[in-house]
Amino acid sequence: MTDVHEVHCRARPRRALWLSVAFAAAGSGASAVWTAYRGPSVLWLVVGGSFAVIGLVSLYLVTARVSADARGLRSWTLLRRWSVPWPEVAELRIRLRRRSGSRGGQIRRVGVLLRDGRRRTLPLPVATGPYELDLFQEQLAALRALHQRHGTGVPESAAVPVVSDRTAGRGWAGAAVLWCAVLLVGAGVAAAFVSDTAADQRAWRAAVPCTTATPAAQRRECLTYTSAVIARTDPNRPKKSSWVYFTDDRPFRRLEVPVEAADGFHAGDKVQLTFWRGEVRAVTGSRYVWHRHVPNAGTLAVMSALAVLAAGYPGALTVQRVRGRRLPDDEVLPSALPFGFALAGTALWLVPLCYLHPTTLLASPTTIGWLTAGTLGSAALLTWAWRETRIRPALPVDGVEPAVELPELDGEVFVSARFLEHTDYNPHGFGTHIALGDGPPAVTPGPGRFAARRIPVERLTVKAVRRARGGDGDTVPGDWHIAELDDGGRPVRLAAAPDDLTRVLHELAAVREVS
Repeated sequence: MTDVHEVHCRARPRRALWLSVAFAAAGSGASAVWTAYRGPSVLWLVVGGSFAVIGLVSLYLVTARVSADARGLRSWTLLRRWSVPWPEVAELRIRLRRRSGSRGGQIRRVGVLLRDGRRRTLPLPVATGPYELDLFQEQLAALRALHQRHGTGVPESAAVPVVSDRTAGRGWAGAAVLWCAVLLVGAGVAAAFVSDTAADQRAWRAAVPCTTATPAAQRRECLTYTSAVIARTDPNRPKKSSWVYFTDDRPFRRLEVPVEAADGFHAGDKVQLTFWRGEVRAVTGSRYVWHRHVPNAGTLAVMSALAVLAAGYPGALTVQRVRGRRLPDDEVLPSALPFGFALAGTALWLVPLCYLHPTTLLASPTTIGWLTAGTLGSAALLTWAWRETRIRPALPVDGVEPAVELPELDGEVFVSARFLEHTDYNPHGFGTHIALGDGPPAVTPGPGRFAARRIPVERLTVKAVRRARGGDGDTVPGDWHIAELDDGGRPVRLAAAPDDLTRVLHELAAVREVS
């Protein structure tokens, strides 16, 4: 790629995109003519709008282009043009985004980091599947060649940084904050109705039948009864209202009920309607009794508590972003899953407490003790989660000697670690563990010596230890570290948890010294 002078990137296949634009324009025009001739119609407005959206998206894709030469990098889209000279470009990187849907997959784009800290993602080149990966890599290599030639201080051998959803430079903390705010607002709305719902629930349970001595002003708070005869029922499934109709429209024409009630009653059934606060609360027949659902204050309190706990996870993601703000953009952040376990543990005691005592959390020694013990337990879980998700810097390796004295191995130990490259001792990346202790160090597909492959310790030399990066793949957990090794002139990577990696490197060095 050293002889590259110009790079031009256009969307493919262009003929199919132009046909899509023409088809969408024809469909939108036909919908507009039909609407003008026959009058406005929701169906045709939706059809025309869909064609218009398809046409605009296709037009955006077919007109987007990126070019580069000795002067710099230029980008054109339907809405914006942008250009930058090479000396202002600090780095070209890969922006990796997971595709939504059941099949998943990844979308690769080229990101540009400017020397003033600003970031931009180019519309092209783009790889949405394996069949486009080769062309994407070729165009990216050409862009990097121009950058290395005409930029300032760009090393030729530098690896391409990969920025993904797992790395520090993804920059989606705003979405997490938004989700957190929406869930907290929902929790507040649900909590605001708990007190009134509990009062209505108590009033319903305490309601008694009205008598002749009950004043007219208080008859809404007592129970009144009316007899009726069912004329017919209209059960509808699903997601449609079901109805019970009454003979002679007495006391009224029809009553909306669940489908189970519409199936339970039959034409000619004599029923008794129970009224409370101006609405039917029960329909009692000889074969079936229907009760209107009464909102439960405990259910609302549980919904509010669950919304607060659910808001905790995007909050934890935001905290992780803040803790890793000084990391390089392509370094992988530790997973926030430990905070998820802490929130789940909190739900185990908070949800039952809210359901059983929605308005009396501090009304008795029992609930106060329950709340205190649960809070202390949640604090312990959150402390554990904070420690587990801390960002541990990779210690410099000097002769692979550990910073502290490691205990001697007692028998054979299988450490969860794996080489990321295909080698003769790790064919097709089959290894998930490394066997240490009895016998030579070996790569194994599990915690056992079955199919073990001996590690050629005499060929390996430790070059550096670093944190996981986006280019190491999604199979490497965010809290693992990577040892960069030299295997007889070939670079290989060994991934493991920090303590496990120290143990493995120490044992490999010890075996090499003995041999």
